[in-house]
Amino acid sequence: MQQPPSSSSVAIIGGGPSGLMAAEVLAAAGVAVTVYDAMPSVGRKFLLAGVGGMNITHSEPKADFLSRYREREPELGNLLQDFDADRLREWVHVLGVETFVGSSGKVFPREMKAAPLLRAWLSRLREGGVQFRVRHRWLGWGEQGALRFATPEGELEARHAAVLLALGGGSWKKLGSDGSWLPLLAARGVAVRELLPANCGFDCHWTPHFADKFAGQPLKSVTLEFTDLAGKTVRKTGECVVTRHGVEGNLIYAFSAALRDTLLAQGSATCYLDLLSQKSAEQVLAEVTHPRGSRSLSSHLQSRLNIKGVRAGLLRECLSKEAFNDMQQLAAGIKRLPLTVHATRPIDEAISTAGGVRFEAMDERLMLKALPGVFCAGEMLDWEAPTGGYLLTACLASGRAAGLGMLDWLRAAAAV
Repeated sequence: MQQPPSSSSVAIIGGGPSGLMAAEVLAAAGVAVTVYDAMPSVGRKFLLAGVGGMNITHSEPKADFLSRYREREPELGNLLQDFDADRLREWVHVLGVETFVGSSGKVFPREMKAAPLLRAWLSRLREGGVQFRVRHRWLGWGEQGALRFATPEGELEARHAAVLLALGGGSWKKLGSDGSWLPLLAARGVAVRELLPANCGFDCHWTPHFADKFAGQPLKSVTLEFTDLAGKTVRKTGECVVTRHGVEGNLIYAFSAALRDTLLAQGSATCYLDLLSQKSAEQVLAEVTHPRGSRSLSSHLQSRLNIKGVRAGLLRECLSKEAFNDMQQLAAGIKRLPLTVHATRPIDEAISTAGGVRFEAMDERLMLKALPGVFCAGEMLDWEAPTGGYLLTACLASGRAAGLGMLDWLRAAAAV
């Protein structure tokens, strides 16, 4: 089945934040917009990200904010120039959702939920004439250039004056982001980079005893130190979780890009945990070497430093038997415990992905140079950022930029 072409309509493939933002820009300009999504409803990953507290953006200074995008700071800086964290908050407020800044600088909706924001947004889009076609999985292009979709009623072809691909990265396959678009674009000469896990957990070679006993145990108020391939050392305090396979959690995610890149280059990566960041090395050494009488070393550490449970387990797991029984080395280990990771967790477990469509493959409007009239936005572009609102902010900003780019393209085509 094939729909007739329309010179005034556009297709947006992917109903996540970037696709919906582009739809808003285009519909406001009077363009007929159809959003196609493979899932039974749009915004599913957006809703999942809001479970436990919807982090919209971050309130830190702009220079610090932009630095979170690492080597893609110049490109993301251009996208965020007209839609930064402040503009995003204003946009949310117009939708009738109040926001507040948390103690960490993260920005949240007052209700801490994504659903009210998404409902208000979709209502405004429908009022603006945006059409939604769910359960439409994009299959690529037909021989005559039409868009191909798999639907419950069979394969469908559709033609539009311009197309935005906003298909997400490769994580959370069950929510529609499976990265299946990458070979389709590569086959048409689009420069892409392999998708890699970002904001992900890592595998450690735990002993079965440690994994069985401590899987799921949190490590609170610990400091992680890591030196990346460029020789830059970063220390950050936060929380993480020991898993059956290794480690995950916000503190680990903050270092995931650097750890992953080192893994790819060297096969493993070693970071260092300060298990008692509130105490100095001298204080720890004094407590460890304090006479313990008839008490066991485990009881001594618990009594003097409150080291017990998973922290005590980590010391035995990551230090040699000799080091654990040498008080100087044990004290040093408490303050700088070597933790070696050997692999990232599978990409489908990651919060987000790196890699995708290279910025060099697009013009300043986010249109693919190899495919005129086809634009890209969101997580399928080759950038990454830590959690904390940076991912969503860049997705929305790139969707807005792509929507404006499509308007420019349509107006230029109409003037010919």
